[in-house]
Amino acid sequence: MAGGADGPAAPEGSGGTLSNLLREERRFPPPADLAAHANVTAAAYDEAAADGEAFWAAQAARLEWAEPWTQVLDWSNPPFARWFTGGRLNVAANCLDRHVRAGHGDRVAFHWEGEPGDTRTLSYAELKDEVCRAANALLALGVRAGDRVALYMPMIPETVVAMLACARIGAPHTVVFGGFSADALRGRVLDCDARVVVTADGGYRKGAASALKPAVDEALEQCPDVRSVLVVRRTGQDVGWTEGRDVWWHDLVAAQSAEHEAEAFDSEHPLYIMYTSGTTARPKGILHTTGGYLTQVAWTHWAVFDVKPQTDVYWTAADIGWVTGHSYIVYGPLANGVTSVLYEGTPDTPHQGRWWEIVEKYKVSILYCAPTAIRTFMKWGERIPGRFDLSSLRLLGSVGEPINPEAWIWYRRAIGADRCPVVDTWWQTETGAQMISPLPGVSTAKPGSALRALPGVSAEVVDDSGKPVPNGSGGYLVLTEPWPSMLRTIWGDEQRYVDTYWSRFPGWYFAGDGAKKDEDGDIWLLGRVDDVMNVSGHRISTTEVESALVSHPLVAEAAVVGAADETTGQGIVAFVILRADGEQAAAEAGGEDVARQLRAHVTREIGPIARPRQIMVVAELPKTRSGKIMRRLLRDIAENRALGDVTTLTDSSVMDAIRDRLPAGPAGGGDEE
Repeated sequence: MAGGADGPAAPEGSGGTLSNLLREERRFPPPADLAAHANVTAAAYDEAAADGEAFWAAQAARLEWAEPWTQVLDWSNPPFARWFTGGRLNVAANCLDRHVRAGHGDRVAFHWEGEPGDTRTLSYAELKDEVCRAANALLALGVRAGDRVALYMPMIPETVVAMLACARIGAPHTVVFGGFSADALRGRVLDCDARVVVTADGGYRKGAASALKPAVDEALEQCPDVRSVLVVRRTGQDVGWTEGRDVWWHDLVAAQSAEHEAEAFDSEHPLYIMYTSGTTARPKGILHTTGGYLTQVAWTHWAVFDVKPQTDVYWTAADIGWVTGHSYIVYGPLANGVTSVLYEGTPDTPHQGRWWEIVEKYKVSILYCAPTAIRTFMKWGERIPGRFDLSSLRLLGSVGEPINPEAWIWYRRAIGADRCPVVDTWWQTETGAQMISPLPGVSTAKPGSALRALPGVSAEVVDDSGKPVPNGSGGYLVLTEPWPSMLRTIWGDEQRYVDTYWSRFPGWYFAGDGAKKDEDGDIWLLGRVDDVMNVSGHRISTTEVESALVSHPLVAEAAVVGAADETTGQGIVAFVILRADGEQAAAEAGGEDVARQLRAHVTREIGPIARPRQIMVVAELPKTRSGKIMRRLLRDIAENRALGDVTTLTDSSVMDAIRDRLPAGPAGGGDEE
C-alpha cells in the first residue's frame, strides 16, 4: 500500500517505462486444506469479469441495509462516483448490533493489550453498549449528523468506540495519528471545520507515558470554533484544563444510557476524512463514504484473509491513525464479526519478542503487518520468534509498501513455519480497501508479488502514453474502472481531486506507483514513481535494487536513492542495515569489504547498470511512525544538502547518527568501480 501524491512525477526517458530487472522463480501453491475450505474460489474472478456491478451488488448484500439501493453504480459524472444509490444503512449497526441480534453478543470483539501489560477484553455486546453511550455523549455535546469530529488518540479501545460512535450518529470523523505535531493537528481541524475533539491525557510508547493533551491545547489556540474536548484518562498524567470546553470521558460517557437507536444514512453519506501528505504544504483530506466503503472493506477482509469468525483471532499490527487501521482493524473485521487483537505499543517494548508473546497468548491465527516490521525482525534474528509458540498462525499478510522477496521468504519461514500462505496486498488511503492481492485458497504465490487485481477491480500497467505494457515490462499502475471503496473527492477541493488522480491518464485513476508485469502478466509493485532513479537513461525502481541488497545474507534492510551524478545523470546510493550476524561479519571483514561484496552482489542479481555508486552501513533508517522510509531525507544526505523537515520521523536522532557515519567526501563506503 502506498499513499498518493499531488501530481506524481511525469515518467521520462527510456520510452516512459520502468526497467524490469529482477526475476523471481520460487512458487508456493495454496495449502490443500485451506483451498478446500476457502471463502472465495477462482470462480469469483469469472463472476466479476462477467458482470462487475452484479458482483459488487452480491457483496453489498452481505451487509444489513435499512433501505435497498436503486442503482449499483452511478458513473454519469466521472470521476465522481456514487455507489448503491438510494440505499440506506448504518455502519455501526452493521459492525455491532446485527451480530448481537444474531446471538453473537458474547463473542470477543477485541483482546486489547496495553504496552505496560494491562489488558481488556470487549465482547460485541459490551462494545455495542460502549458505542451507544459514546454516541449519546457526542449528542449531548451538540454533535449532529454531518458535523465533523477530530480524534487524536492512542491505541486504546476508546479510540474504536469513538470512531463507531461518530459513525452511529452520522458525524464524519477524522483520526489524526497521535505521533503528529500540534501544527499537523491544527491544520486538519481547521480544514474539516471540526467542532469537537476527542483525545486522551496520553498513551504508552517505548515504555514511557507519551502526552497527547498538551498538543491538543496548543493546536486549539488557533481553532476558536472547537467548543468541546472529550478527554480519556489513560496514563494519569497531569494535563491542562479549559473549563467549559474540556470534559473527562469517564464523567460524561459513563453517565449516558446504553440505549441508542441507530439511524440509517444514505450510502453516500460521509463516513470519515483521512488526511494524507501531498507535495504541497496543505494535506489532502481523502473522503470516504458509507455503503461502498463498508461493502469493499468487509468483502476484502473476508476474502483475502479467509476469515472464519467462529474460530479465527485476527491481528492487524498497525495504528488506527492510518487507513489500514480504519479498514482492517475497525470496519472490516467488525463488519465480519471477527475477534481481533488491538495492541497499544511498539514491537520491542518491553522486549523484542513482544509481538510473538501476543501471538502465543491470544492464539492469533491471522497476522497483517508492514514489510518494515518484517525486516526489523529479520535484523533481530530468528531466535527471538523461535522462543514462542506460533503454531496458531495459519495466514500472514503484508501491507504498506512493496515487500522484497527475501523478507517475504523470511516471514513465511521464520513466522509461518513454511506452512502459512503470505498475502502481499496493494492498496492506498485513496482506494480505501485492498485492490491487488493473492487469494489464499486460489493463488500460487510468488515472493514479492501482489499478483493480480482482486475480483471486481480493474488494474493495468501502462507506459507514458497510457498504452498497456506487454508482459515482462514495467510502467505505471492505473485503475481503469471505479470501485466501491474509492475516495469520493478531496475534502473541500474537487478540482484538486481531479488534477491529482485523474488528469495524468484521462479517465483512469493514476495511483502514483510504478509496477511491472512479469511473463505471466502478474503485477509487481515498484514503489512511488517519485522514487524512480534515472541512471544512464534507464528508469530503475528503488524497490528492485533494495530487494537485491536484502537478498544478500548479511543485509536485513536497505534504502536506495538516486543522487546527482555528472556522468550518469543519477548514481545509486544505498543505505543498508545489517542482520545481527552480518554486523559481526562486517566487524571482522571491515566496512569497505562489505560494501564491495554488496556492490558485486547487486551486479550479479540485476546487472552492472544497477550497481550502487556508494553503499553506507547504518544502524537505523529514517522512518515515519507508520514505518515508511523517508527517502527524501536520504537524498538530502546523498547530495550533501541541508536536511528537510524531520518532524514526522519516529526518531529524528537517526539522521544525526547517519551524518556522524558519513565519510569525509560524499556518502561513500566503497570503490567507484
